[in-house]
Amino acid sequence: MSVPAAELTIVGHFDNRPGYVTRRVTGSPSWLLMWTQDGAGLVEQAGVSFTAGPGDLVVLGSGAAQHYRVAPGAERWRFWWAHFQPRPAWLGWLGEYARAMGCHLVQGVPDPIRDQIDEAFDRASRNARWLPPTFGPAAVRPGREYAPAVAVSGPARDLVLNAVEEVILLATASARPSGDARRAEERGDARVHRALALIAAEPGAQHSVASLARAVALSPSRFAHLFTAETGHTPMRAVRRARIQHAARLLEVTDMDVGQVAAASGFVSPFHFSRAFSHEYGMPPRDFRSRLRPNA
Repeated sequence: MSVPAAELTIVGHFDNRPGYVTRRVTGSPSWLLMWTQDGAGLVEQAGVSFTAGPGDLVVLGSGAAQHYRVAPGAERWRFWWAHFQPRPAWLGWLGEYARAMGCHLVQGVPDPIRDQIDEAFDRASRNARWLPPTFGPAAVRPGREYAPAVAVSGPARDLVLNAVEEVILLATASARPSGDARRAEERGDARVHRALALIAAEPGAQHSVASLARAVALSPSRFAHLFTAETGHTPMRAVRRARIQHAARLLEVTDMDVGQVAAASGFVSPFHFSRAFSHEYGMPPRDFRSRLRPNA
């Protein structure tokens, strides 16, 4: 099977019958995402094998041999797919759904979220053909809306990646991890999970031990003790890590200067932000951006 070039961002939709098979012995230099809408697909990668059904998201990393096909006994496999290079934050979201190195399966996505994911893929397919208004409207021939589309321009590629990011975030945030990760989650304290969700939702907010404790109806001392026992680090360490990750995301996808990124991420000063960022990533924010976006 043909192997897309690493730098290409491609989105498409397949509705295949039994007999459809894709095999890439050397894998692909890009990542591959598949969102099953109907039927089932059998996926084999990195030494594991599993069936993906409706509402399952499969994300395959680059480099490992790929083999996927319509699952035995299934009448069809209808799914959206995308080839892309992931943004750094996505790897953290996918981590607990790993079945093997570079092979992820997200199951149990609730029905309302499935509709949102379908809409995101519809939007990605249209945006892959997007052109600036000065060049006239993007031309999508009737009946070709679901044909594979390569996002060639910078804006089109970013729009598609935004949709892919939405898909991954919606799926991983709403589904429940399986195996050891699920059991660990079920053993955890719901109040700590609630505090972590609040931090992740607004990393730049003025969180404190007291404000987070109030949000989960605990005293500050009890909350800090419980949070540290559950996560292995203090609440404010979690806040700082979330702020730095949020800042990294802003450095990657926006043209905000370092001072603006620091303020939007909840840091009191650019100096404090630069020092914390360098400690976490091993380089200053400007160097981090220049590596990700050498032409920025």
